[in-house]
Amino acid sequence: MKPVLLVVDVQKGFDDPAWGQRNNLDAEDRMLELMKSWRQNEFPIIHVQHVSQDPNSKLHPSNPGFALKPGFEPMEDEYFIRKNVNSCFIGTELDSYLKKNGFQTLIVIGLTSNHCISTTVRMAGNLGYRTYVCSDATAAYETVSYDGMKLPAEEVHHHALSALHQEFAEVITTQKVKTLFQQKTIKN
Repeated sequence: MKPVLLVVDVQKGFDDPAWGQRNNLDAEDRMLELMKSWRQNEFPIIHVQHVSQDPNSKLHPSNPGFALKPGFEPMEDEYFIRKNVNSCFIGTELDSYLKKNGFQTLIVIGLTSNHCISTTVRMAGNLGYRTYVCSDATAAYETVSYDGMKLPAEEVHHHALSALHQEFAEVITTQKVKTLFQQKTIKN
């Protein structure tokens, strides 16, 4: 069975300057690179779009930021789901779709590392999926910690992925993913 590329929340709203500084400014280029490779190999791609319930959110359906970024629209034969919370598994048919089709390996890319990527990957690991996260095809924004300390985007990203690595997933680069698939070493 072929590994699934899970493309999470690559929406225009994440381009809004209100989010602050972001790391991995080339993340979308890496994502598109992987999507191209997946399509050439006829591997399955699942697209996820966040549907915020907050009308003030950049990701609310009434706002232009709700739209997927150019190039990230699903092709006709690619599965597409919408979610209302951070995890791609909660309130969606993702788990049943993966199981019904015998998919056991997920490659996760998208936005943002410390929110929807982290939550989805944790659940994927808990549900028994073999999960990989592409460190250079995900990104995070700067944030303020619970105690008021400003945390740079790169630190937020690094910490989020470090918390996932070897516990819920393996964190690797897009080049490593492409190498693994060219060598056919990822098996379900």
